[in-house]
Amino acid sequence: MSGSHYQPRLGVVLTLLILFIGATFAVLRTSAPATTTGSTTTTSTTTPGSHPTTSTTLPARSRVRVQVANGTLTTGLARSYTQLLITQGWDTLPQVNAARAAKTIVYFNPGFQWAAQQIAAQIKVAKSAVTPLAGLSPVPGASGDDVIVILGPDVAVG
Repeated sequence: MSGSHYQPRLGVVLTLLILFIGATFAVLRTSAPATTTGSTTTTSTTTPGSHPTTSTTLPARSRVRVQVANGTLTTGLARSYTQLLITQGWDTLPQVNAARAAKTIVYFNPGFQWAAQQIAAQIKVAKSAVTPLAGLSPVPGASGDDVIVILGPDVAVG
């Protein structure tokens, strides 16, 4: 019996694959969210006869955790927008589905309004779509994320 190899059944392989994907998703969801602690610097300069100026350095996009959720019946919508945001440097989590939304809403946790406004502009929704999360839980398990995008039919034109 030389050259004989064990080959598991397809059901075993699929079960292991599903467990691996589930474990990966769980690890991504439980990772600590990015914070601005230690990543924001402020400098102030004053010259005689002038007003003080202040400049702030924001954290890199790659340190902002973004959850994109599909609030429509359009298949693959969250995946498309997740990929778009990845190509623009955001730290996106695996896309999920959300309850049906009347329009797109971009939620943000404290300190991440700037990121939510940039993301809203990148996905071409109005500034009025940006709103504080304020303790809401639009997607289970995402309340600790920095920005949560619930996609509505206004971006589902296809």
